[in-house]
Amino acid sequence: MRENSANGLSRFAMETGVALLTGAFGIAVAYGSIEAGAGWTEMGPDAGYFPFYIGLLIVFGSAMNLVYAVVKHRGSGEIFVDMARFKVVLGFLLPLVAFAAVSTLLGLYVGTALYIAGTMTFQGKYKWWAGLAAGMGVALFFFVIFEIGFKVPLLKGPVEAFFGIY
Repeated sequence: MRENSANGLSRFAMETGVALLTGAFGIAVAYGSIEAGAGWTEMGPDAGYFPFYIGLLIVFGSAMNLVYAVVKHRGSGEIFVDMARFKVVLGFLLPLVAFAAVSTLLGLYVGTALYIAGTMTFQGKYKWWAGLAAGMGVALFFFVIFEIGFKVPLLKGPVEAFFGIY
């Protein structure tokens, strides 16, 4: 399957990127384990002993995937995803990333309300007031279920202080 890589993201680029990302993760695991103690003491292994070797296994597997990508897919021109489909994926992924960022800063209820409202308005083509009402309704429903029903407090961010909750 040879295609023009100008039409999308190549399989080689994707496999290389994933191999480098997982390799960086493995290095971070191994480095963090060294800081926790990756040696052997008279009491047995330190806290980072086993995670250190898991990190090394991740690095080794990533290196093998990188070699495989270079040998098998470099210059093949095989497309991993074309731009039309990639835009659809980004249309779903970017609002989720924004939801995570907003939820971290302003709390889950505000993030949920904005995510539902934005998704309904921009992707679902609903009127803005219908999306906003649905978003606020879902956030209120979650608040009643989790905070009142299950007595499980979720991240509320500055909303908690503003309304004097807890």
